[in-house]
Amino acid sequence: MNSVIPPSLYDLLPAEMDALIAELGMPAYRSNQVLQALYREFPESVEEFRQLPAEGRAAISSRYRLSPAAEVRRVASADGNTTKLLLRMADGTPIETVLMQYPDPGEKHPRSTVCVSTQAGCAMGCVFCATGQMGFERNLSAGEIVSQVIHVARLLKQRGEHVTNVVFMGMGEPLANYAETVRAVRILTDGRAFGLGQRHITISTVGVIRAIDRLAAEGLQVGLAISLHSPIEELRQRLVPTAGPHSVQEIVSAAKRYFKATGRRVTFEYALIAGQNDSPEVARQLAGLLRGTPTHVNLIPVNPTAGGFGRPVRAAVLEFERILVGAGINCTTRVEKGSEISAACGQLRTDQANTIIPAEELSLAPVAPMHGRRQAKPSPSPSQTR
Repeated sequence: MNSVIPPSLYDLLPAEMDALIAELGMPAYRSNQVLQALYREFPESVEEFRQLPAEGRAAISSRYRLSPAAEVRRVASADGNTTKLLLRMADGTPIETVLMQYPDPGEKHPRSTVCVSTQAGCAMGCVFCATGQMGFERNLSAGEIVSQVIHVARLLKQRGEHVTNVVFMGMGEPLANYAETVRAVRILTDGRAFGLGQRHITISTVGVIRAIDRLAAEGLQVGLAISLHSPIEELRQRLVPTAGPHSVQEIVSAAKRYFKATGRRVTFEYALIAGQNDSPEVARQLAGLLRGTPTHVNLIPVNPTAGGFGRPVRAAVLEFERILVGAGINCTTRVEKGSEISAACGQLRTDQANTIIPAEELSLAPVAPMHGRRQAKPSPSPSQTR
């Protein structure tokens, strides 16, 4: 029988850390010492909390584990700017996380965006998405989401760099794991924890309407990206099987409500699929749908997956963009990163799909070297990988 895995310190908000330290009978200042160690030094075990006496470390270990993500495999793109990591959670569940870097000749360090997964697999079933084809295994806890960022932050610290942005665009539907997603955001943005600015975080959703409205009321300033993919209800239902009969209009209305509540313009993600949703007529319908809506359209030529859908030719992509821009719609075509290592939009799928692998049976694979990074033109927005 498997033993119960203790909760993770990465699941705790700073106020909850304060309560734990008080409950363990330690002075209040010990809480800040633990938080400082967790989110600035990136230890791999409680024993590395050298600020605490041995009895303090033992007391914490009796109740909580540190649970860093374990790296199983790493692969980098040819230019070294995109790195895909296969990580193992404490129970053996494998998930994928992506680091995307955008060098700027005028800056000392590159912009470093971590694309995190919120679920192992996904239940949304988008027909062109590898994660959707993989199916759903389970939700990740807030601590498991945070641990992905910590793992990348540890790697970057070794190079004198740091995490600048986090996008919830990896495996899974973040708003179907709402409570843990929001808890992770609060931990990542709390000044006593990881301390990332709220405007440096974007959450992507396929369009869970009630959750969008709930997120708008959280008092957060995070960005929101909604996967639209078609202005036509019937076509969207074919591409996104979980979409309701009126999902297009409901999504646009929810985006307007989100903007009104937060002041943050919503991004509509639009995967361009050859022969499906890439015609000039569809572009004109999309322009009519979004005219007057405070939004940005991010066109994403679909990436190769097992679904067999094709990417439009370059001329078709440019024509689609031209029609939207000509109609006054704020629009860009994404500069994809990492498609050659299956780290781009819709390509994330663990090799051990739908399998829980006991920690003692999942050994570390050889780690591919991080290539030297050459200068590259930054993408207009973070690369979605859901």
